[in-house]
Amino acid sequence: MVLPRLPVDAAEIRARVGGEVFARVSGPDGARRREQIFDAPGKRWFAEDRPIRRVHGDTAMFVGGLRALLLQSLHPLAMAGVATHSDFRADPWGRLQRTSFFLAATTFGPEDEAERAIARVRGVHRRVRGTAPDGRQYAASDPHLLRWVHLAEIDSFLAAYQRYGTDPLTPAEQDGYVLDTGLVAEKLGIDDPPRTVAALAEQLAAYRPELAGTPQARQAARYLLVSAPLPLAARAPYSALAAAAVGLMPVWTRRPLRLPYLPVLEGTVGRLAGWGAVSGIRWATSAAKTAGQSAESDR
Repeated sequence: MVLPRLPVDAAEIRARVGGEVFARVSGPDGARRREQIFDAPGKRWFAEDRPIRRVHGDTAMFVGGLRALLLQSLHPLAMAGVATHSDFRADPWGRLQRTSFFLAATTFGPEDEAERAIARVRGVHRRVRGTAPDGRQYAASDPHLLRWVHLAEIDSFLAAYQRYGTDPLTPAEQDGYVLDTGLVAEKLGIDDPPRTVAALAEQLAAYRPELAGTPQARQAARYLLVSAPLPLAARAPYSALAAAAVGLMPVWTRRPLRLPYLPVLEGTVGRLAGWGAVSGIRWATSAAKTAGQSAESDR
């Protein structure tokens, strides 16, 4: 018996899903921004073989980005600045789009575009200041807070790539990634950023006495993991990404943020779900990504 063929076009599904992901991450100006970054001529900060390009160009960044936000929230002053001045609840996609553009511009864009991205962020930081719920003053331009945000990001991006990336880095390449990110950190006003994985771990550990699971941090974690506004079709894959991010969080962060700690499930079901979500996004977006890389290599 010959079974009827279902009217499913895999290429059409791939294009539709990839387009939706691209639109969510890049926003309405995504096509123009891609041209600004990948098609514009000029020298780049990082050569094509640098580790930062492998990490920041991989879909494991979806997991790394969520982990970074959770980890960053544990610093009460950094969290107070986000809670008061950020529009992550009112416009979470806009915040994602601005962050992704900054990472793309500084990692892949020509030097003048990368410098403009740095200048925009530093301009925003100069305007963000206030008083935390515990009475302490904060300023986003404070090098100490900037360092914490940087450490949380690169530790998260690297951890996610090593678990879910297409080609995990060797120990030497991991040091190379931390070294690469140090250039961007210095441009943002961070003195003496870590240059090796060992230095990254040492600097992160030095912040432990300052960290706490404040009500603002726990509210942010709940919003990111449970309450983020998503279309129905995106909820299942997003839940898998969120579970993967939680699974990468250090054990000592779980209680302050009220995060579950289920090592057996995280190491089996959670990891498989994370792989499935990351691989699905990679499949859907790989055609567009390849096109962008081809355009860059043709220059």
